[in-house]
This record gives sequence, structure tokens and C-alpha cells, in this order.
Amino acid sequence: MSISALDFYFPFVVFLYGLAINFVLEIPQLVALAQKRMPSQYMTFERHRKIAVLSLYVGGIWSLQNLWLS
Repeated sequence: MSISALDFYFPFVVFLYGLAINFVLEIPQLVALAQKRMPSQYMTFERHRKIAVLSLYVGGIWSLQNLWLS
């Protein structure tokens, strides 16, 4: 895999990370299940919310830019 291919796919990875974390943190059933079964790990997961929101927006805009310019 070349550097240009990595440069093309990396924004999609950033976007998918933000999407996955926000998906899990926004569904009440998943939050309740996580708080019940793993409370200490959930608090660590909750601290990633800000970076997940940032990566969702930045990765989305960056991915759209890559698609538009290629």
C-alpha cells in the first residue's frame, strides 16, 4: 500500500472511529448495559466522547474533501 493510498483512506478511519464511539455513547440501552456490566471501563470510554465528536466532524469533512478533490 502506497503513501497516497494511506493518505486517502486515513480520514475514513478517523470518521469511522468517531461514528462508532458516538453511536455507542448515544444509545441509552448500550449505555445502561455498559454502566451495569463494566462501570470502570465505561468511565474511561466516556472520556473519549470529546475526541470522538471531534474526529467525527474532522474526519467527515476531511473525507468529503478527499472524495471531492479526487
